[in-house]
Amino acid sequence: MAKVNESSKSSKILLIMQNKPLNILILAAGKGTRMHSNQPKVLHEIGGQPILRHVINCAKHLNPTKIIVVYGYGGEQVKQAFQDENIIWAEQKEQLGTGHAVQQALPHLDSESNTLILLGDVPLVSTAACEKLLAQADNQLIIQSFKKTDPTGYGRIVRNEHGKVNAIVEQKDATTSQQAINEVNTGIMAMPTNHLSIWLQRLTNNNAQQEYYLTDIVGFAVADKVEVNAVTIDDEWSVTGINSKQDLAQIERVYQQRQAVDLLQKGVTLFDPARIDIRGNVETAKDVEIDVGCIFEGQVSLGEGVKIGAYCVIKDATIAAGTVIAPFTHIVETTIGENSKIGPYARLRPGTTLGNETHVGNFVELKNAQVDTGSKINHLSYVGDASVGKQVNIGAGTITCNYDGANKFRTVIEDNVFVGSDSQLVAPVTIGQGGTIAAGSTITKNTPAEALTLCRAREQKSIAGWKRPVKAKKD
Repeated sequence: MAKVNESSKSSKILLIMQNKPLNILILAAGKGTRMHSNQPKVLHEIGGQPILRHVINCAKHLNPTKIIVVYGYGGEQVKQAFQDENIIWAEQKEQLGTGHAVQQALPHLDSESNTLILLGDVPLVSTAACEKLLAQADNQLIIQSFKKTDPTGYGRIVRNEHGKVNAIVEQKDATTSQQAINEVNTGIMAMPTNHLSIWLQRLTNNNAQQEYYLTDIVGFAVADKVEVNAVTIDDEWSVTGINSKQDLAQIERVYQQRQAVDLLQKGVTLFDPARIDIRGNVETAKDVEIDVGCIFEGQVSLGEGVKIGAYCVIKDATIAAGTVIAPFTHIVETTIGENSKIGPYARLRPGTTLGNETHVGNFVELKNAQVDTGSKINHLSYVGDASVGKQVNIGAGTITCNYDGANKFRTVIEDNVFVGSDSQLVAPVTIGQGGTIAAGSTITKNTPAEALTLCRAREQKSIAGWKRPVKAKKD
């Protein structure tokens, strides 16, 4: 089930093609006013990960010597979200344009490197497309462009009579003939850093928006006789930025469609590829089947022949070969052995481990429970903080009373135990091997092996002045 990392292979090829170290600069300072949210735009999620995380992951696949992120609105929140990454942060205190943003990062750029500029709100950015730019960036300014049917709002790529790029003109500054151009700038570009540093010093805000346009460096490059080329990309979604919740929803669907296609190509049967959500990584073996409406989060591994029923939610879980998960089951931080049957409407909570050929049925909840081979908990039960042995049968309505209102205790059920329906096992308690608990019993003491234990209360009584336990202090 191991994944082949194609991006790592292509990155090795890229290193051979490139002669210089690589710095990657990600522009992520925008507020995202049209998102109508207090949360910084780049922290909104696609596929369960912040938008900016996708861009950073692309950058990491290119093996740069540095990743620099220009941040602005909600800066501390953004930095906190990526404290696990080896990132250099540069603050843009005022929103004075893309050129001004790059100027803030200039002190961190290595003069002998090439610089690749990415945008922090473009989550589907293509590693392969970036590699094509970098393969030519040693002595040129390379721009990623695409053809747009309606180019309104985009900077136009202006070429001379020989097809060479000699300017990028923003919408508000474009002439009527320039506005008719349908090749537009994506904002992604690569160039030698020593040239970039010189060009940044020449920027002015003498334009309709009174901003420092990064795109003005094209004119400077032409004046300096540095070749400027634009590489057109066909995949528009890979260069589409997110500026609104509508954009966010559209990109999410594109992302999920691509995840579904990837699973299909690996041999997974999806009952409807349009109705699946992957918010992490899913590793699959042969002959896996996934019904509609399922959500996968974190790291999920599905063994050979696993079948996932409709509308399941599975997060950070390993499900071994031959196991069937019935509809409407929720599984979090759980490991399930081979040929088990789970659900429908089961809930497996963190810390749960199920052995091979276990059965967990409808409206059963397990939490921090270890259930060994061949054991069954088929109906309407709660088993929490428990160790359940082999070939155990737990009847309908049984609960382990693991919480006294302040502290939690463990229940041990040894091999070959039969627990009758509607029983309460009051922890801490051990049910001896081969024992039977009669239906409707409340067990408060350890029970012997190979014996029938029953408890029938004949009277109800109240204890005046009784106090609930106080939570024990942890060392």
